[in-house]
Amino acid sequence: MKENSEGRRLHHLWDTIQSFRDSSDAPVEFYSLPALEKAGVGHVSRLPLSLRIVLESLLRNLDGSVIREDNVTSLSNWNAAGPVDEEIPFKVSRVLMQDFTGVPAIVDLAAMRDAVSKLGFDPGIVQPQVPVDLVIDHSVQVDSFGSHDSFIINREMELKRNHERYSFLKWASGAFRNFRVMPPSLGIVHQVNLEYLATCVSVTESSGRHVAYPDTLVGTDSHTTMVNGIGVLGFGVGGIEAEAAMLDQPVTFAQPEVVGVHLTGSLREGVTATDLTLTMTQLLRKENVVGKFVEFYGEGVSKLSIPDRATLSNMCPEYGATIALFPVDDETLSYLLATARDRKHVENVRRYYEAQQFWNIDYSRVEY
Repeated sequence: MKENSEGRRLHHLWDTIQSFRDSSDAPVEFYSLPALEKAGVGHVSRLPLSLRIVLESLLRNLDGSVIREDNVTSLSNWNAAGPVDEEIPFKVSRVLMQDFTGVPAIVDLAAMRDAVSKLGFDPGIVQPQVPVDLVIDHSVQVDSFGSHDSFIINREMELKRNHERYSFLKWASGAFRNFRVMPPSLGIVHQVNLEYLATCVSVTESSGRHVAYPDTLVGTDSHTTMVNGIGVLGFGVGGIEAEAAMLDQPVTFAQPEVVGVHLTGSLREGVTATDLTLTMTQLLRKENVVGKFVEFYGEGVSKLSIPDRATLSNMCPEYGATIALFPVDDETLSYLLATARDRKHVENVRRYYEAQQFWNIDYSRVEY
């Protein structure tokens, strides 16, 4: 074990810190799963994509206490025929909330600040430790309809009704680091996440080092899985779990079974994404995927647009799975560009996925 430059975490690195050159030809470090396999730790190339993403988080956040060496080795040796009966301490890179369930969580943080202040300490030490986005989308009511002014009238009524809540959230956005509020009328939380917030790959800078890792999240809504459609691993949790994740605590779940869904061909003319989603929901319910990870792969994936993939992933709670993940491919990158993501970042997403061997996975080797 060795201490990293920040002095906060201990890492048994297995020589897994590698680097790739970004679109500006600058070095970006990452925790290499191919290097982990080369070091003799498990059969990473046989793992489904979802478990590789979870494994990367375990490796990067390894501290010998909350996340231990045996957590990494156990998941590296995951057996599709019979996953080990143990919990995975999964740390996400961000938290997503909507105003209905998110406000109580922020109130809790504010209450913690009051308690810390009464004890004579600086209340500013109470901060979210990972980025948190709160999207205001659960407060609108329809008071006016059928006229050109309906949108403006409804928005004004919403602001008037929710003045106290919105004032509190505005205060919180200035008081807490790593906390952003998406204003009313921007859109539904899952749409905003898909079109604006999701990055596929995150890059952080510390002590002159740039480190890349997969974009992962938990959200306070069961349909957080919609973002699985662009290859971002995210799922819904309760408010207490979300608060724990905000404070850089792991979300724990049992080592999962993973169900692979091999898609072939393309949708016939006249068949919509809704038809596909309803049919897939019926099939997956029969397969009893409750509490399992679902992954879509195969040549048929490239024939589905991102909105179609997102529709399938959005219905994940209806067939009971924890996630419904699609791979990142050229269609994904085109979507990121179409939704005004930075072109250099999109190129870096590809470079990271290639370096991590998440790109064009040989699914004939993957075990489900």
